[in-house]
Amino acid sequence: MSEAAMETTDMAKKDEKYDSSNIQVLEGLEAVRKRPAMYIGSTGPSGLHHLVYEVVDNSVDEILAGRCSTVDVFIHQGNSITVKDDGSGIPVDPMKDPKFKGKSALEVILTVLHAGGKFDKGAYKVSGGLHGVGVTCVNALSEWLKAEIHRDGKMWIQNYKRGKPEADVKAVGNSDSHGTKISFKPDPDIFNGHMYSFETLSNRLRELAFLNAGAKISITDEREDKRHAFHYEGGITQFVQHLNHNKKVVHREPISMSKEKEEVVVDFAIQYNDDYSETVFSFVNNIKTPEGGTHLAGFRSALTRVVNDYLKKYDLLKGKNFSVTGDDVREGLCAVLSCKIQNPQFEGQTKSKLGNAEVEGIVKSIVGDALVTFFEENPSTAKSICAKAIAGAEAREAARKAKDLTRRKGVLDGSSLPGKLADCQERDPERSELFIVEGDSAGGSAKQGRDRVFQAILPIKGKILNVEKARLVKILSNEEVRTLISAIGTGIGEGEDGLKIDKLRYHKLIIMADADVDGQHIRTLILTFFYRQMKALVDNGHIYIAQPPLFKVKKGKTEMYVDTEEKMEQWLLNEGRNSLEVTAVNPAKGKSKKLDVEDLRDLLKLLAELESLIRHISR
Repeated sequence: MSEAAMETTDMAKKDEKYDSSNIQVLEGLEAVRKRPAMYIGSTGPSGLHHLVYEVVDNSVDEILAGRCSTVDVFIHQGNSITVKDDGSGIPVDPMKDPKFKGKSALEVILTVLHAGGKFDKGAYKVSGGLHGVGVTCVNALSEWLKAEIHRDGKMWIQNYKRGKPEADVKAVGNSDSHGTKISFKPDPDIFNGHMYSFETLSNRLRELAFLNAGAKISITDEREDKRHAFHYEGGITQFVQHLNHNKKVVHREPISMSKEKEEVVVDFAIQYNDDYSETVFSFVNNIKTPEGGTHLAGFRSALTRVVNDYLKKYDLLKGKNFSVTGDDVREGLCAVLSCKIQNPQFEGQTKSKLGNAEVEGIVKSIVGDALVTFFEENPSTAKSICAKAIAGAEAREAARKAKDLTRRKGVLDGSSLPGKLADCQERDPERSELFIVEGDSAGGSAKQGRDRVFQAILPIKGKILNVEKARLVKILSNEEVRTLISAIGTGIGEGEDGLKIDKLRYHKLIIMADADVDGQHIRTLILTFFYRQMKALVDNGHIYIAQPPLFKVKKGKTEMYVDTEEKMEQWLLNEGRNSLEVTAVNPAKGKSKKLDVEDLRDLLKLLAELESLIRHISR
C-alpha cells in the first residue's frame, strides 16, 4: 500500500466518531428481542424448549404454594404451545403503583421485566421464578401469546403480538373454575424454524411429576396423537427406581430422606447399581441444575466422608495400600437431590448452577447425619455400598497402571499417530478438523472429498467398545479406542494424569456415520466414549455430528441443502411469496387491496397449517 493510501486510511479512522449518538437505550422488551440468548441461553432447540419450561415453572410454583394440583401441556399444529393449570390464576386487578397508570397486574407481569409475585414471601414461600423475567421473555419472543385467566368467578383474556398487547384485559364471561392458561407461538424469525420435541418436553415434565409427589402433569402432542400422563405418589424415591429400571441394583430399596434445617428443605434418594458411571440429578425449587452448585458439592462431600468413616471404623480396607476417593464412592451411584430454598442465587436466568454458599454446609450436615444413621441401622446395605467403592478404588489403581503402561508405549501422549490417520497440513488446532468415519471404504471417499489443508480423516473399523459397561483397563485394551485416543492427543480420564485439553490436536471432532441403523449405533458408541472419557471436549463444544441433508435445492445458479421437511416447506413458502402478488377483493364493496409482504406471509403460513391439520384429521 502506498504512503498516500495509508494516510487516507488513517484519516478515515480518525473521522469515525464515537459519541453519544452511538449509544442506544433498549426499552421494555426490545432488549429481550435484540439479545434473546442473554435471557434464555440460546435461540436453538434448547432456548426454544426453555420457553415452555419458564411457563411450566410458574405453574409448578403454584403447586409448591399448595394452590395447584394439575398441569397440562399441549403441542399444537404449527409449533404453538398451551400450558394450563388449576392454580389461583394470575391477578388481573389494576396495579396500585401509580407508575403503571392502572394497568392490570396480568399485563405488567407479561410486559415488564422484573415484575412478578416471587419477590413477596407472602405469596410464595419458595419458587423457581426469581427475577420476574421468565414469562415476560416468553411473551417478547413469541409471534403471538394469549393469556386466559379463571378467577373471581370470571374468565379474563388478553392477546399479545410480539410482546405488545392488542387490547386491555377484559372479562369475557363467567367461570366456576380457577387457573391460568397461557398459549403462545415462538417467533420463527428468532428461532430459525426449530420445532418442539415431544420427548424433550416429556422428560422435563416427568422430572417435575417425580419432584412433586401427587401432582398430575400431562403432555399431549396434537401433531402425532401422542400423550403422556405423569402422577407419582412415591416422589424422588420412585424417580431413582425409574432411573435404575432394567439395571442390576446393589441394594433393593433406595436410601431416602427429607429434612428441613434453617429454612432449607433437603430431599434425597440414593440407590447403587452395577454400572461404573455416576448418575446424579440435582434440583433447587424444582429447577434442574445440570452444572450442580453448592448443594451438590455438600451432598458429594457428605457421601464420601460417611463411606470413608465406615471403612475405617470396621477396617474394611484390611491393610490395602490405597485410599477410597470421591470418584470411587460415586461409581455406580444413582441419586436425586432436591432442595427447597427461600432465596436461591442462580448463575444466570437459565439457572444451571446454584451459588448460595450457606447451602453447602446445610446439605452436608443433613445428608451426613441421615447416612450415618442409615448405615448403622442397615449394615448389610452399608457393606454392599462400601464393597462397591473398594472395587472402584481397585479398578482405578489397575487403570492407573494400565495408563502408565500405555503411555510408555506412546498411545496417550500423542507423540505417535496411528497409521490409518490421514492427517491435515494445518498445525493450528483451532483451524483443524478431524472426521471420524465408519469403515475404510467411507474413509477413502472422505479422503477424496476433503480439503487436505485443514481436514483430517480417521476411519474406525466396525463398532467400538461400549465404554458405558467397561472399566478403564478394558477400554485401553481396545484397538479402535486406542487409535481414537492417539489421534486426538489429549489423553483420557480425570485428575493430573487425565485429559489435557491444551493437547487437543483438532478443535472440531466430527462423527460422520452412515444414515442407517448400524451408523446410528456406531455414532452412539463414539458419543458415549467421548461423554464418559473425554467429557471436557463435549462441554467445550468440540464434538460435532455430520448431518446428512434430506433435500438439495437448486434455483438458478445457487444451490443449498436442507435437513428437515419443515425448513424445506419454509423455503418454498418464502420463494413463493417473493414471486407472487395477491390481491384481496371485496365484491360487496367493490374494493380490492394488494396484500403486503407480512400479510401474505401470514396467509401462506395459515394455509400450510390448515393443510397439515387436514392431513392429521384424515389419519
